[in-house]
Amino acid sequence: QVQLVESGGGLVQPGGSLKLSCVCSGSSFNIFSMGWYRQAPGKQRELVATINMDYGATNYADSMKNRVTISKDNIKNTVYLQIASLKPEDPAVYYCRAEGKGRLRGREYWGQGTQVTVSS
Repeated sequence: QVQLVESGGGLVQPGGSLKLSCVCSGSSFNIFSMGWYRQAPGKQRELVATINMDYGATNYADSMKNRVTISKDNIKNTVYLQIASLKPEDPAVYYCRAEGKGRLRGREYWGQGTQVTVSS
């Protein structure tokens, strides 16, 4: 089984930055990719960024690719999301997602989410 725990959310002023973390525990060696998604009130959950855990290839949502950076630390089984220049439209619950490989192929796992609020 795989467990994901996000942290790093909070209240940030417009124009500020934030770094989110997602720690993967359990069968982390059977994870193909990890990513960040966000869901604002009344809206659908949307992709922010993903990263391949073996090769480091990244994928970003067009709407955010100029302001976010996804990175990983395989030793710590952790994925990070750096968000810069936070805007009023950025507040949402940010979720971590993992996609399995090997014996976990076809499975996906989600964290509980971390709230990001942007306000002056």
